[in-house]
Amino acid sequence: MDHPVVRIGLVGFGAAGQAFLPALDKHPGFKLVAIAEPVAHVREGLQNRFQVALYDSLDALLAHSGLDAVYLATPTELHASQVVMCAQHGKHVLVEKPMATGLSDARTMVSAAEEAKVVLLVGHSHSFDRPVQAMRNIIDSGELGLVRMVNTWCFTDWMYRPRRSDELDVAKGGGVTFRQGAHQFDILRWLCAGQVSCVKARAFDFDPDRSSVGAHTVFLDFDNGAAATAVYSGYAGLSSMDLGFSISEWGFAQSPEDRPWARKLQVALDPQQERLAKEKRAVHAIPDRAPFQPFFGLTVVHCEKGDIRQTPTGLRISTAMGSREVLLPNDLSPRDLVLMEFHDAISGRAAAVHDGRWGLATLEVCEAVMASSVSGREVVLQPSD
Repeated sequence: MDHPVVRIGLVGFGAAGQAFLPALDKHPGFKLVAIAEPVAHVREGLQNRFQVALYDSLDALLAHSGLDAVYLATPTELHASQVVMCAQHGKHVLVEKPMATGLSDARTMVSAAEEAKVVLLVGHSHSFDRPVQAMRNIIDSGELGLVRMVNTWCFTDWMYRPRRSDELDVAKGGGVTFRQGAHQFDILRWLCAGQVSCVKARAFDFDPDRSSVGAHTVFLDFDNGAAATAVYSGYAGLSSMDLGFSISEWGFAQSPEDRPWARKLQVALDPQQERLAKEKRAVHAIPDRAPFQPFFGLTVVHCEKGDIRQTPTGLRISTAMGSREVLLPNDLSPRDLVLMEFHDAISGRAAAVHDGRWGLATLEVCEAVMASSVSGREVVLQPSD
């Protein structure tokens, strides 16, 4: 099938931005034509690597001739103003999760995209992963009856990886609930196939020397009767790989001895040192291919007639008739799948699932988690317009 070429610009050359480069190169419908990176030494390092225009700001990039779309791999606090700018210039936008630091900004982004009639897609999140998509297909087939419970648990060293200050600042969309919970809540919303009706949660800050929300336990009720839990700890204790075949988030076999795991930063870093450490880590933080399926913790789906869980090569379905393995192809990365959805939406081939309103609903769950944790009460969510 022919793919109309979408000329895209990338804003921000951190781990998220770099992770999309192989997928952009692979997809026949995208052509990377420009990169905007505000940090001078990072931008200078790109001059001999890419035959594209280089800019120091989104403003400058938006003036690039023939630009169709923009990927914003920028800090969350910048998303609202940048999406509005892109929409006003008639550019389709792919923006990293979380989509904004607050619901007011998220609604502004949705309105700007809809008024300009451009596509706003929010991703990557692990709800794009092939095993999660396959779980949803099995649910939709009806062979296991209605989905009743979904539980997703993830344990990592997220809090002790090199971070920008905004990544730990909850007011700026930082901390585990906004930055990692967004993955979990996307997965649960996709698999439970309903509207979240209420949230009861506790969020935790265990380490005063690395203060942020680093863990949570969340219970979600859905309007269709399904229920779900999301548990996350980024404090480098137990790894969810210990519960999931020793397969890492991006699909690599990793024994306990192979994990660069520590409950504290290895050395005391000042903000400048930590920023440089993060830049160095970004080069290889998110690989473009792996021998196994991506494994964002342990997700188990419980339906009326059977259960589904992930394996390194696909899914295991267990029913009263026994268990069977479903093998899944491993030729496309999660970023490939993001770009497929983005391109299909731009070309009119298929409506986007993870559009601005989807991202807004996920952010509503994130904020409800924080509110419930503070109040100790469940938070009731109103149906979307």
